[in-house]
Amino acid sequence: MNGSEKKTIYDVFDQESPMATEMRRLYSNIRHHHGNPDMRSFLVTSSHRGEGKSTISSHLALTVARFKGKKSLIVDADLRRPRLHDIFGVPKEPGLLECLEGKLDPLEAVKNTPVENLKVIPAGSRVVSPAHLFEGDILAEIFKKIRFYYDIVIVDSAPVIPVSDPMLISSEVDGVILVLLAGKTPRNVAMRARDILLDANANLLGVVVNNLSEVLPYYYDYKYYGYREQEEGKIPGSA
Repeated sequence: MNGSEKKTIYDVFDQESPMATEMRRLYSNIRHHHGNPDMRSFLVTSSHRGEGKSTISSHLALTVARFKGKKSLIVDADLRRPRLHDIFGVPKEPGLLECLEGKLDPLEAVKNTPVENLKVIPAGSRVVSPAHLFEGDILAEIFKKIRFYYDIVIVDSAPVIPVSDPMLISSEVDGVILVLLAGKTPRNVAMRARDILLDANANLLGVVVNNLSEVLPYYYDYKYYGYREQEEGKIPGSA
């Protein structure tokens, strides 16, 4: 590969890696631990930027598509700092923004990937303040259509504390996964992110602790996770 070429997730994904194993475990937990195996759409967010939500959502989508044989779609709803077009090596435009503006059918925004069962809707054009776009009825129409055509829908959204976008999207998905950075996310910040989601009546399924020591569990139901200070570690493949 030319050194100037950007690496995509296909260059680093290893189906035998600890990361892939944890993603399979995560998918099993969020569907069965909560007693609802029919869950099909998930929003992934974090408290602030830099906690690895895009890494987690991307690896989860790729794992579900490859190992479960599910017709999967990942949507870049972080319109402020989109990353999925780079991660999956697809064009950034047109995408979700154009759909929210009513200029494009969501199925026309879908981009193919080398993985047969995995498709991507990128963020689309850049916008300074996209929150108002998530407030209209068109958001519900978009999710109604994509949920009809895809078995699994994973949404990578903006962080929950700085902006309101994740709360507005949360009503259109079956559950929300909160990503925290072990040893870095302060306890009060983690609790604030949790409370914001719960106050918005989001179905908070649990917490994924990124860069976590293998001594401790990777996934926590939020009801049992105490947000106590954790030993800092590293999970291969996380960012």
